[in-house]
Amino acid sequence: MKASGLATHLLAGQRLAHPQTRPDYALTIGPCSWELSPRRTIKTTAYNGQVPGPLLGLREGQPVTIDVTNQTQDHEVVHWHGLFLPSQVDGAMEEGTPPIPPGRTARYTFTPRPAGFRWYHTHVSAGTNFSKGQYTGQHGFLWVEPRENPGRYDQEIFLTLHDWRGQMLASDDGSMNPSYDLSTVNGRVLGFGDPLRVRAGRRVLLHLLNSSATEVHWISLSGHSFYVVALDGNAIPQPASVSMLRLAPAERISAIVVMNNPGVWVLGEVRKHIQAAGMGVVVEYAGQSGKPSWEQPDRLIWDYLRFAAASIEAPASAPESAIDIPLVFESKFAGHGAMDHWTINGRSFPNTETVALKPGNRYRLIFKNRSKEDHPVHLHRHLFELMRSGIRKDTVLVEAGTELPVEFTADNPGATLFHCHQQNHMDAGFMMLFRYA
Repeated sequence: MKASGLATHLLAGQRLAHPQTRPDYALTIGPCSWELSPRRTIKTTAYNGQVPGPLLGLREGQPVTIDVTNQTQDHEVVHWHGLFLPSQVDGAMEEGTPPIPPGRTARYTFTPRPAGFRWYHTHVSAGTNFSKGQYTGQHGFLWVEPRENPGRYDQEIFLTLHDWRGQMLASDDGSMNPSYDLSTVNGRVLGFGDPLRVRAGRRVLLHLLNSSATEVHWISLSGHSFYVVALDGNAIPQPASVSMLRLAPAERISAIVVMNNPGVWVLGEVRKHIQAAGMGVVVEYAGQSGKPSWEQPDRLIWDYLRFAAASIEAPASAPESAIDIPLVFESKFAGHGAMDHWTINGRSFPNTETVALKPGNRYRLIFKNRSKEDHPVHLHRHLFELMRSGIRKDTVLVEAGTELPVEFTADNPGATLFHCHQQNHMDAGFMMLFRYA
């Protein structure tokens, strides 16, 4: 089926009636030995034997068919993060997307929208198993090209940030949180693999994804600034230049860098211990050589509202027209050496409340983080707007002890998952479903 707005998800045995139909893309989920550096090889699970998985280039409004074969020993599922898809193909079993059994193939057919920088990844529970879920190499870029692409840049580069070899460690309060030995850009530690080769005077469009299971990352490019043009694949009201970027798990930033400072530089994590663990990549100008230079930023500064509309006094939808849905985030201490139980409005998934949505209504989610940890929260199949800012995202970091309102329009009927995008928080109950009336 390749009709606009329709989607299918069929197991291989269910599609033998049309064996002649070839997919546009084929992904295989399987074991992979990936070389992070010359002396560090990790056994993980990946798409098509590579980390990150292959870049899938789609066209907005043009139907696409993707076959996914599961060569692991466990049920799997692929989530097409940031797309407006029906629940049965979105890629979350909690919404009703069928899992892919071991040794089977699923066919996903859908019409991609909206345009922009999206991504795909596994959406299974991992618990304390660091060889499952988003702790693995199961992540890849998904670029939905708009019908009309202005192309105001000379070069385009996709980069993903990831952390590896995790283990659960007790924090000062006795709770358990992941810690990592290695961090990479596009699956390689700093200094291993090819540099990013650029030319003086060129405008380079960088697409950065944080595919880490749990960690927020701060990124800088020595000797240069980022002109941010999109957050989570969505154009922002006020593009602006910044010296560094903050990406919570699942967040994406698209920024133009004008290559006006010839040399050999490092693009990497601002915090020294994480860059020392490998999170960085060399940026090399044509005709330049030598040891890469790093300039340490003096402060960690990031604010979504830096990119807000010039006037936030007149929002597109008046605040009084939205229906309030308060969502309170808390944890229940499970004891020393145990993972916390995370709650939304006092309940952990699958026993969380189900919120009923009416098509066409505008809703205001009031995030109240009463915990001591930050939470990158994600709403499937929709975009929300940071209150009165004009900034639209599918994932937003709600800092510890803060309150943040966002609004969205209920315009994509079906079961809709809301959750923290930290794998350990999601696995410990930080999820709930919205259902359309």
